[in-house]
Amino acid sequence: MPRFLAVYTMKHEDFAAFRRLSKAEQDAIDAEGVPQWMAWEERNAAAILDRGGMVGKTMRVSKDGIAEASNALCGYLIVEAENAEAAARLFLDHPHITVFPGDGVDIMPFVT
Repeated sequence: MPRFLAVYTMKHEDFAAFRRLSKAEQDAIDAEGVPQWMAWEERNAAAILDRGGMVGKTMRVSKDGIAEASNALCGYLIVEAENAEAAARLFLDHPHITVFPGDGVDIMPFVT
């Protein structure tokens, strides 16, 4: 079955706005979102090959050497599905975009 890299994305300004909320407001969002995230993973466990995780600051290596790079905050997950649309449908109700301030989930097929 085809495998897909799902990349959770979040804009820096959206994350900053979330962090400007009071601790109680952040905790309330977490209290709603974390159980939903866990339930989402449980519902889709058969399709999840690697639960992945959040990633830190980006370093870019190019012919010019090594430098810090700027990109959206992100995390990843590896799933399998019949095709890219089926993989994308898995994430329509994901709490990353329905509860937390995530702006999307990018779905990319592994081609090798």
